[in-house]
Amino acid sequence: MTTSLLAVFAHPDDEFGVSGVMAQYAANGSRVVLACVTRGEVGEISDPSLATLETLGTVREAELRAACDVLGISELRFLGYRDSGMEGTPENDDPRCFHQADPEAATEQLVGLIRDVKPQIVLTFEPYGGYGHPDHIATSRYTTAAFDAAGKADAYPNAGPSWQPQGLFYVALPHAMLVGFRAQLEALGMDAAPMDHFIDNYHIIDDQITHKIDVSAQFEARWTAFQCHRTQIGPDNFFYKVPTELLHEAFSHEYYIQVHPPLTPTPDGPLLDDLLAGLDG
Repeated sequence: MTTSLLAVFAHPDDEFGVSGVMAQYAANGSRVVLACVTRGEVGEISDPSLATLETLGTVREAELRAACDVLGISELRFLGYRDSGMEGTPENDDPRCFHQADPEAATEQLVGLIRDVKPQIVLTFEPYGGYGHPDHIATSRYTTAAFDAAGKADAYPNAGPSWQPQGLFYVALPHAMLVGFRAQLEALGMDAAPMDHFIDNYHIIDDQITHKIDVSAQFEARWTAFQCHRTQIGPDNFFYKVPTELLHEAFSHEYYIQVHPPLTPTPDGPLLDDLLAGLDG
């Protein structure tokens, strides 16, 4: 049976962390569906000529559609919530934002999505959402709850016939990888300070990582899709200054935590190199 994969993330450009796996599965003929909770309406605008505060959501949707075309993803769903903004900002109080969503309603919507798509594999954020963005945290929480409920016939009966995916995975960005990348930049005599934001703010979960997936064959697609998000990634972006060979090395693997069925990493043991490898059956 062809594997079906559902990735659930909060904003356009959040998909980059799983773009290699999505492109890989799509290239192999699998059904790949990306669900984006918001349209990123309160993100930054790298160039005022690209969007305004009023048009940003529409522009970012178009950017994400362009990125999906590059990655070979033909199914993109938007869940219709508004971007909540960073923690502690006034946008957190907008009743339309995902941070203010009713937990039961949000979970039921995601249960309906899972039952409609019928994926074998679901990908989303880990509980801290990488760096603590309210939308990232909520996406992880409600997607996890929906994964657990989707296979129970008595749970959310109005959301469609039950369907239980085989595997739930959280995307991870290893602290050790970030530190190593910074050291490589310094060795080349480059200003590595921009990496401090990632090193200081991303949740350290290296000991929970179960999978290291080689996506080096998807480097060109990943890098091109990354550049589609022009409102968020301006021409002076730090990554444009990094030598291509170093980018290729940094973007050649993706890291995941297998949540269901539970899988405990073996200390100092090899990480699995296939999302299907740790699943029952």
